[in-house]
Amino acid sequence: VLAAWQRPYLNIFKHFRVEEWKRSAKEGDVVALTDTRLKGTVYRIRGSNPASNYLQLPRAGTQSLGLTGRYLYLLFRPLPHKHFLVHLDVTTEENQVVRISFSNLFKEFKSTATWLQFPFVCGAANEGTAQRGATGAAPADVRWTCLVLDLPSILALYLSRRYSHLRGVKLCSNMLVKNLCTSDLLFEPGVTFSKAGLGDLSCRGVAPVPRELAFPVPKGQKWHDLYDYIRFPSEGAKLPHDSIRKSFPSPVAVLEEPGRPLTQPVTLSRAVCDRLALVRQIASLKAVSAPW
Repeated sequence: VLAAWQRPYLNIFKHFRVEEWKRSAKEGDVVALTDTRLKGTVYRIRGSNPASNYLQLPRAGTQSLGLTGRYLYLLFRPLPHKHFLVHLDVTTEENQVVRISFSNLFKEFKSTATWLQFPFVCGAANEGTAQRGATGAAPADVRWTCLVLDLPSILALYLSRRYSHLRGVKLCSNMLVKNLCTSDLLFEPGVTFSKAGLGDLSCRGVAPVPRELAFPVPKGQKWHDLYDYIRFPSEGAKLPHDSIRKSFPSPVAVLEEPGRPLTQPVTLSRAVCDRLALVRQIASLKAVSAPW
């Protein structure tokens, strides 16, 4: 259960005041820049050696963020023609620390009892310029991306472990980062509060992206035409996956299509579907047995 201070989401950069570098650490070529397109501050991390160019939370490796939200959101853009690396240290219910790493440097998925390494496939604005399914340096027109990692599902699928909390994050060169966030809610770009209400998505844990975590969308344009949304592991596909990549087509892009029922693109896990069916069954039994 999320602690009160982490509800309904936690803006990690804001909460830990990254810009002050008191509760976070930076090493090498890490600078804060104003991005005119995103209308805000982003952090650029670059350098030929990821081990010596990074942004780290918390500041000391002996400390823990203690964040329990199911989903970790990373708003970032790989630097064109470069490789990047991200390390996430999570703690299991058995108090075992597991490192989850992903990078477009990795050629294949590797795992041990304490380390999962996922290849990351960078998408491009023009998908014809990038070979689908191929890892490697980011393309010239690589997009800003909202990456959603389902941390409990990753641990359960690949290590059969139960998730406790996020211990630490290390963002290494070469990338631009706008923000980090944790939440138990599944934020869907392109979904407004009115759409969420009409589609009855809120009861399923699906919510519009909070303003402070959103990418700007100029009037007349669509979110999915400008940015990438990657959910990992993605439900509804064959599991487990061997790499983190954008699905084709994006399962959430259909939410922006006029005339399409809003409940269609939301794919629920078998466990959730079973729970919903049980709730409906209990409700129907109560209705039948209710006195007139």
